[in-house]
Amino acid sequence: MRLACLCNTVPSFDFIRFRYIGYGLSALLIVVSVAAVLLGGLRYGVDFAGGAMVQLDFERPIDGTVLKERFVSAGLSGLTVQQFGAGKTGWLVRFALPTDMTNERAYTAVVRALQSIEGNQAAILRQETVGPKVGENLRCAALEAFFYVMLLTAVYLSGRFEHRWGVAGLMAACLGGGMFLLGLCGLAMPIRVSACLLLTFALCAVLRLHFALGALAGLLHDVCVTVGLLALLHKDFDLSVAAALLMLVGYSLNDTIVVYDRIRENLAQAQPGKNAVDMRSIINQSLNQTLSRTLMTSITTLAACTSLFLLGGGVIHDFALTMLIGVLVGTLSSVFVSAPLLLHLDMPARQLSFPGRRASSAARGGRRTPK
Repeated sequence: MRLACLCNTVPSFDFIRFRYIGYGLSALLIVVSVAAVLLGGLRYGVDFAGGAMVQLDFERPIDGTVLKERFVSAGLSGLTVQQFGAGKTGWLVRFALPTDMTNERAYTAVVRALQSIEGNQAAILRQETVGPKVGENLRCAALEAFFYVMLLTAVYLSGRFEHRWGVAGLMAACLGGGMFLLGLCGLAMPIRVSACLLLTFALCAVLRLHFALGALAGLLHDVCVTVGLLALLHKDFDLSVAAALLMLVGYSLNDTIVVYDRIRENLAQAQPGKNAVDMRSIINQSLNQTLSRTLMTSITTLAACTSLFLLGGGVIHDFALTMLIGVLVGTLSSVFVSAPLLLHLDMPARQLSFPGRRASSAARGGRRTPK
């Protein structure tokens, strides 16, 4: 009932008042995430690390230690045994794939290990094999895709909200060229992406692309926290998780754009004669006006992700979990990170006066104020 009332009326919550609590919580989550990645590392799946993975279904429950011993005795190394599904009949077994071992030899070794388990037959439901070089290429491609998503996001927001397409396009061309030149220098992809991301933030700050800077900070926050929590939960990082992270970027960006668009409209309706615009009240007003949309979108998305997580089966489990964490983190960052950051960026009067203001005012029946 309260949610229905909230959707039908515009509330008057003072979000800006609690922005420092949001900043503190975000900082804490980032510290925990970075510590989880640095201390525990990311558990790359077969897609990124290379190797082989088999999904097994036994007739009766079996202990994971016994299963691992049988695979070791069959000559397989780098083993990771993980329970899959309810009970102890379903298992995922991952192992390293040496360069001199063909797929046929790997399959023969798996069959030999299963045959050594007497009185408990197993069916091989799935088998995947990825070479080390292919896994490394996939990791690099995923990182590069994330960087270009962030870069194109900066270009779109700078043009859409600040009408600076030329400056944003020039920045994107320079950063794309820098990415290419760093590749020619032989630098690893993580170093190239990190350097170019830092340069993107620096250029947005120097060029005063405030909306782009706020949105990029929110997106980077969402991805870092989500990846860190997955590392803390010891989840495998594979292509399905990478796809979920890219979807999360799109979801979080869409949420932020809705809030920013309302901020822009409210700024356009501000009285042109005023020298100063109360950004605090405008951001609060915009967040309250979009709150019902934010809540309904998040609730419906969370319901779909929860259904996938509970009923979708083990294959899609990590994808759904990534989306669940990301939607929660992304919703909070849109309200308590991306929007409040505009208050601290000291936006000049030039950027508080949009070209579309007069047209918007005329369309709403407003009077034109002479220069």
